[in-house]
Amino acid sequence: MPHALMYHGGFEANFTRLTPGARSFLGSDNSERVIPEWPDEADGLRIGYMEKQGKRFVAVRVMDGADDVVLEHEVLLDPPSHMGYGKRFSPEPTIIEDDPAKQLLHDIIERNPGQRARLSAMRDRRNWAPKARG
Repeated sequence: MPHALMYHGGFEANFTRLTPGARSFLGSDNSERVIPEWPDEADGLRIGYMEKQGKRFVAVRVMDGADDVVLEHEVLLDPPSHMGYGKRFSPEPTIIEDDPAKQLLHDIIERNPGQRARLSAMRDRRNWAPKARG
C-alpha cells in the first residue's frame, strides 16, 4: 500500500498555525500557498513535513482516512529509514512503501506519547502492531 510525504512549508512560519484539515501554508515570501491534493496512488498514510533551518526536514502531521493528527512534537526525517533508498525531498509528493512508512510511524509514536492512542490506531489498521513476545 503506497504512502506519501508532502511539503507543508517552513517550520518556523507554519508549525504553530498548523491545524487538522489545513489546506495551505505561508511561503517564504509570506504568500498563502495551497497544499496540493494527495496523489490517488497514496492510499495509505499521508505525512506532512516542514523544513527547519539548515535543510532539516521534520514530520509534523499524519493523516489516514478521515483521521488528521498534527503532532505535538515534530520528528526529524531520516531519508534512508523513513523514505527508502533513492527517495528524495521534492516539491512533488514523495511516494514511500510500507517498510519506511512503518518505521516513520513507529518513530512518530515514540516521540509523541500524548497522541499514542490516535497514532497507534493508524498503525493497527495496517496490521503493523508490535508482536507480543512469548
